[in-house]
Amino acid sequence: MTQTTPLTQDPGSVRHAGPSRPLAPARRVLRALAVLACVPYVSLKVVWIAGGRLGIPDGSPLLERPAAMAAANTVTVAMDACVIVLALLLTQAWGRRVPAPLLVLPMWVATGLLAPIMAAYPLQLLVKAFRGGADAPAPDGSASFLDEWVFGVVYGGFIVQGITLGALFVLYAKERWAHLWQGRTGQLPPVGRGLTALGGTAALLATAAAVPQMLRAAGGDPAGEGPLSVDQRIVEGVHAGFTVLCAASVLVLVLRTGRTSRSGQTKHDVNRLSAKVVLGVAWVTSGAVGCTAGWMLVTLPFAGGGADTPPALTLLSYAAKVIIALLALVGGSAFLLRLRRRPTA
Repeated sequence: MTQTTPLTQDPGSVRHAGPSRPLAPARRVLRALAVLACVPYVSLKVVWIAGGRLGIPDGSPLLERPAAMAAANTVTVAMDACVIVLALLLTQAWGRRVPAPLLVLPMWVATGLLAPIMAAYPLQLLVKAFRGGADAPAPDGSASFLDEWVFGVVYGGFIVQGITLGALFVLYAKERWAHLWQGRTGQLPPVGRGLTALGGTAALLATAAAVPQMLRAAGGDPAGEGPLSVDQRIVEGVHAGFTVLCAASVLVLVLRTGRTSRSGQTKHDVNRLSAKVVLGVAWVTSGAVGCTAGWMLVTLPFAGGGADTPPALTLLSYAAKVIIALLALVGGSAFLLRLRRRPTA
């Protein structure tokens, strides 16, 4: 006999609605590290908002528009403060009662913004070490904007934030929603024509957006931006990798049959993949593709001058990635609703 979980009820929330249990020491440590990792970034931003120039060299484009810089820094301080709120939410009893969208959307954005840094910066340091460089690289190749040490402090903090916040979210999601993505991809509910169209469009856009990134990573110049440094090529390669993985994970979800044999064995290779792995890859990569591009578009007005405006091809790529993110939000939300409706034994 089967039963269907009502859409208005979150089984995970009901399960943990009783008296709160003592927080495990590991989660306390992760929460403390996540909060402490915000301190260097927030401290620097507060200094800059107050008019200080700590870590900003003479002639930096950041000094050309102080009002715009102060506004941007205020926004980024608020964004980093959200990491602290999320760390508390994921480890407090009241966090179990937070509606899913109010948690999932900020976590998806945070994942999308932090994941590329977590991948690119260590690679840059590794390449720098093999090349015998002494200074830490800037993940976006913009060393002239800030002193070199700033990138080590800030991006090191971001990596710690990503690791700790990600670990806390995985533990939280496992307790609250693990029942939604058990088994193989072939055991997930069928997506239907509408979701197939959304997924196919997102995968096609992601594939197209990855091409100029791969060319730039290989040393090409499809947008006419001029030669890129090694650090910049690493960044392009990392973003291209995220974009390709986004297309692949979405295609796996929309091309599978959604059927298994009577023995419980899946019939096609695409159906044999772990559901939580594929959904996790789609989660991380769609956020990395769309949220990073969205952030680049939002911050364009704060650039130092018209010469810093990216070429049309780059802007088009940013726009395509934002569309991919929107498609992922719509399609992913609809798919999660189907998972919640899925009959349970």
